[in-house]
Amino acid sequence: MTTFGAIGIASTGLTVYRKWLDAVSDNLANMSTATSTTEAAYQTKYVVAQEIASADGGGVQVAGIELGSAEGRLAYEPDNPLADEQGYVRYPDVDMASQMTQLIMAQRGYEANAAVVDRAKATYEAALQIGRS
Repeated sequence: MTTFGAIGIASTGLTVYRKWLDAVSDNLANMSTATSTTEAAYQTKYVVAQEIASADGGGVQVAGIELGSAEGRLAYEPDNPLADEQGYVRYPDVDMASQMTQLIMAQRGYEANAAVVDRAKATYEAALQIGRS
């Protein structure tokens, strides 16, 4: 694998981790979004990654976004303007602890791939410097 190959593979990882970070931030931002019981709740987003098989190293790509349950959870809030006749509203079934864990994992993965790009770039610059000497 060449230096440019390492940068290419790491950049595919950066893209997947960025999509994962976007999905987690959407989930956290919508975890308190109430809807009426006749509507679907916000559906939690889950990023699905898959390997890119290639002769020059490959990488990873987003295969799709899976959505969680639209059922959500019911909460008794009779003062909420969206409440039904029994006083219930629907909230998404987003678990904050799980989402924060995923946020940390995605952030660390993004940082690791960014470090690979930086190291490959430094290696390439050093090789150019040797060639100038």
